[in-house]
Amino acid sequence: MPVLEKPDLKGKQIDEEACRLHALYQGKIQVIPKCPIRNSGDFAYWYTPGVAAPCRAIEADLSRVYEFTNKANLIAIVSDGSRVLGLGNIGPHAGIPVMEGKALLFKYLGGVDAIAICLATQEEREIVRTVQLLEPSFGGINLEDIAQPRCFRVLEELRRTMTIPVWHDDQQGSATAVLAAFINALKVTGRQMRSARIAMIGMGAANFATYRLLKAYGVDPAQIIACDSQGTLHRNRVDLERQQQEYREKWMVCEETNPERVAGGIQQTLRGADVCIAFTRPLPGLIEAEWIRGMARDAIVFACANPAPEIWPSDAHRAGARIVATGRGDFPNQLNNSLVFPGIFRGTLDARASTITDGMTIAAALELARCAEEHGLREDAILPTMADCQVAPRIAAATAMKAREQGLTRVTRTREEYLEAATRRIAEARRLSEIATQASTEYAP
Repeated sequence: MPVLEKPDLKGKQIDEEACRLHALYQGKIQVIPKCPIRNSGDFAYWYTPGVAAPCRAIEADLSRVYEFTNKANLIAIVSDGSRVLGLGNIGPHAGIPVMEGKALLFKYLGGVDAIAICLATQEEREIVRTVQLLEPSFGGINLEDIAQPRCFRVLEELRRTMTIPVWHDDQQGSATAVLAAFINALKVTGRQMRSARIAMIGMGAANFATYRLLKAYGVDPAQIIACDSQGTLHRNRVDLERQQQEYREKWMVCEETNPERVAGGIQQTLRGADVCIAFTRPLPGLIEAEWIRGMARDAIVFACANPAPEIWPSDAHRAGARIVATGRGDFPNQLNNSLVFPGIFRGTLDARASTITDGMTIAAALELARCAEEHGLREDAILPTMADCQVAPRIAAATAMKAREQGLTRVTRTREEYLEAATRRIAEARRLSEIATQASTEYAP
């Protein structure tokens, strides 16, 4: 395949235009009515006195809140601003544009209504309690851009205590997309999962969740060597042993992987590996081409840092990598959780599932992999693209059916019914977007 060069980023121009457009539209999300308002008389039904009737019905049977309100299609995107993109701890106010952007993707790709909620605290207990108090208003919670290890504790506690699904997209969404790409990359290169040697570079939220999902899928931890900024993870990492209560996820990786206790950094982690899965910093060159040469023949490289990968695809290909995926849309094989979270939430909400399990995420990953395979797998096409309008409905149906199989649904339908419902919701969202685009043309540049 042709070697793709580094892009002409034109970063300054993009930044300037992004700021101009955000200021022009004052953000990306607004609230509009979904019910008809023909005249002021309609408010007798939508507000007083008529609104009292559904209120009384819900008081008598709380489950009817899903019937009479938008709770069934409404989620909260909650962040403390402590780990926003590659920008770091920029705080809740500065994180709002990202959360609004996420809400935009939820609506356009999944037909899911989402509200950005950025919290003025980075204290674990306050975050947990605040989100718990939001439960009556929302059908689900998407945690976003919360630093580790706090993100692990917050997700764990909220999943344990809440009756609506709670998902951390930086963890679970990223892991689901990686699993789909992993499955198809193995097929293209003719590898078997149980013999593939895997190098994991960076052990933050995304890669730890990927590690967990790979294990759930059947990968033996002994096939894996991982490293963080201080070196490879193994049982001799005294620093992590001392902090195993705070960083218990990393210590778990130390105990379960790297049985030969290979020491060193990224270079030693990659040596002889079939697959590289990197979630670190947006710093091209962090992974050197020479280290890719030290991997197995026809290596698979997932360089997932955003907005710039740990190594440019052109450099990785020249060094011998056969398949390269990044988080960017201007290269083939965009490995991005935007392929995952709209469909998973669509299916979870449509089935009214109480949680999102590993089984549901594996079902979503398998469906995502099948979407690409049906179009024909190639070295530059191991995943479908965001433009494929069938991806989100199919993932929604697969997620809902797995939830049904696991006994987690409160709305039971057939696969075809889930697929049709998701397709209809997403089409409605696209039509609304088209109307909004047309209405905004008079203000456009």
